[in-house]
Amino acid sequence: MEYQNALEILNIEKRYKDFKLDNISFSLPKGCVMGLIGENGAGKSTLIKIITGLSRQSSGEVRLFGNNNISQEKARLGIVLDNNGLPLKFNAKILNSVYRRAYEQWNEEQFFDYLKRFDLPDNKPFCDLSRGMKMKFNIAAALSHNAQLLILDEATSGLDPIIRDEILDVFYDYISDGERSILISSHIVSDLEKICDYITFIHRGKLMLCDEKDAVKTRYGILRLSPNDIADIDRSAIVGIKSTQLSNTILVDKSRLPRGYKAEKASIEDIMLLMSHGNKYHM
Repeated sequence: MEYQNALEILNIEKRYKDFKLDNISFSLPKGCVMGLIGENGAGKSTLIKIITGLSRQSSGEVRLFGNNNISQEKARLGIVLDNNGLPLKFNAKILNSVYRRAYEQWNEEQFFDYLKRFDLPDNKPFCDLSRGMKMKFNIAAALSHNAQLLILDEATSGLDPIIRDEILDVFYDYISDGERSILISSHIVSDLEKICDYITFIHRGKLMLCDEKDAVKTRYGILRLSPNDIADIDRSAIVGIKSTQLSNTILVDKSRLPRGYKAEKASIEDIMLLMSHGNKYHM
C-alpha cells in the first residue's frame, strides 16, 4: 500500500507522576528530514521511545508507513539512541554477524564501507572506544539494512564538527532517492538547520511548533526594543520575549508587525529560545 507520510503522530499523550507529554500530533512526509528540538526534559526522548516501541503511550496513535502496528514495521526503522546500547565486549566483526542474522536485508559490504568512511576499527571491543566512536558505529549499522526511516536521538552529540559535517553528508545521500526519511533530535540546532525540511519544537511536553523550516524562518523575526517602545507593538505579534531592565529581545510574527518595523532574521535556535520564554511582558 502506498503511503504519503513515513510517520504520523496522532494525539499522543504519556503521563508520569511529574510530567506529561501532552496531545502531540504531527506528520513526517516521505522523503523528508524533520528536526525535533527542545530543552532537556522537554519530552523528545520519551516521544522517540514511543515511536520505536520501547515505551507505550497513555493514549493516542503512532503510524509508521501508514500502519498503526509498530511491531510489523520495526525492520524498516534504523534506530540510533542517545545511550548507544552496544554490547561492550563486542567488536564490529561480532556485531556484523549478529545483525546478519537479525536483519533480512542486512548489507555486510555496506556496513564495512561505512566503518572505513568513519575511520572505525573492526576488531576493537566497544568498551575501548570513545562515546563518539560508538555513536558512529550505531549510525553505520542503522544505515546498513535498507531502513526506510531513520530515528536518531542525539546521534551527532559527542562528535567533532568535521565528523558531524561528514555524517550530515551521509544523511543527505540516504534521503536522496526521495523514498526514505529521517527524524532527528539534537541539541546542536545548527546541524538541524543545515539538513532539515521540517522543524518540530516541544517545550515542557507541549508541541509549540511544527512546520517547514523555511516557512518558520520566513514567518518569525527579532526586534530589539526599549521598555518604552514595546508598548507600540500589538501583543498578538509577540511570540516570545526575553527582557532586561534596559531592553527587550522579541520574537515576532512578522505578518502582524505595524508598518515601519523591520525585524532581524531569526535562526531556528533564536526561535526556540525566545519562544520558550513566552510572550508576556510588563508595561
